[in-house]
Amino acid sequence: MGRSRFILQGRGRARSCRPFLDNIIGQEDPTPTIYLMAFDEKYFSTHTYANITFAKYSMYWWSNRFYAILARRYGKRGARFLEVGSGMGHLTGQLEDTFETYGMDLNHWAVKQSKAVVNKSRLQTASAQELPYQDGVFNVVIIKHIVEHLPDPQKAIQEIGRVTEKGGILILATPNLDSMLKPWKGERWIGYQDPTHISLKRPAEWLAYIEEAGFKIERAFADGFWDVPYIRFVPKQLQKLFFGSLGGLQAITGFVFLPVTWGESVIVIAKKQ
Repeated sequence: MGRSRFILQGRGRARSCRPFLDNIIGQEDPTPTIYLMAFDEKYFSTHTYANITFAKYSMYWWSNRFYAILARRYGKRGARFLEVGSGMGHLTGQLEDTFETYGMDLNHWAVKQSKAVVNKSRLQTASAQELPYQDGVFNVVIIKHIVEHLPDPQKAIQEIGRVTEKGGILILATPNLDSMLKPWKGERWIGYQDPTHISLKRPAEWLAYIEEAGFKIERAFADGFWDVPYIRFVPKQLQKLFFGSLGGLQAITGFVFLPVTWGESVIVIAKKQ
């Protein structure tokens, strides 16, 4: 796709928040590698975020609610939860009533903004490819729409396997190259609209990475067809109702039923062995 020029812009040191509990956070690497992409305050108003609103009952709000349902369903109440790529902190903050919550993101600006959203969560600026936590300390790890941005997503998944406890849960989401309607969109497909999507892969490859990191796949499914319009000359609102109804039903109810090819994102739930 000619997107490799966005992979690396330099190397630098992670800027960390205050040190956390020694039995959770490992010693800071004196020279950690951070892949500095164009992830700053501008990112949240450009590319796939350009038309997103964070308001209650928006698609973004329903999405976070759905992932919170999954985390509560599969995780243990009171256990440690980590969101890798916590962004503006909305999902991590939403789960503070259920878990001991941790969030980390490469975007220092987003981590700073998150502090207005969370109350008890421990936030840190760090790379998904070099998680600053000790082995086996998290019961639930969510990484949604992050791996496609990484130069080495397999390393990030291995890192998640390292910090997840036995029996713990990974919930991963990423653009779906096997989307049944992707050919209808062609180069206009949502996964191609963000130039920082440098690691787009087919679901089978993601599943292999997850299994190699020590997880057993519990569920793999899609999120529905929400990237309207799919058909020319048909109003977008009508297409939202027609194409998006099943994905909307899944998101609202939390009942997972869409096959892997029936959506623009693939979502995987896996258990650490």
